[in-house]
Amino acid sequence: QVQLVESGGGLVQAGGSLRLSCAASGRTFSIYDMGWFRQAPGKEREFVGVVTWYSGYARAADSVKGRFTISRDNAKNTMYLQMNSLKPEDTGVYYCAAKTNTRLRTDRAAYDYWGQGTQVTVSS
Repeated sequence: QVQLVESGGGLVQAGGSLRLSCAASGRTFSIYDMGWFRQAPGKEREFVGVVTWYSGYARAADSVKGRFTISRDNAKNTMYLQMNSLKPEDTGVYYCAAKTNTRLRTDRAAYDYWGQGTQVTVSS
């Protein structure tokens, strides 16, 4: 089992920045990828970005590329999502997730473990 806890959400004005953290515990050695997803009210949960746990190779969704950066610190068992130039459409609950397989990194169904989510609200 892997446990995930997100932190760092909050209210920010458009154009501002936030950094989310996701702390992993338990069988972290089994993690292959860790991802960020978000869900706006009335919408499906969507892929935001992913980082391969051991190599650190990261990829962001096209909708956030150039504004959001995904990284991880293996020593702290923590993944980060640095969000800059935030827009009102970035508002939603942000979830971190971990998977222990090599299935498609952008597919939320591929992820085995999920955090409880943290709210991000961007005001215009």
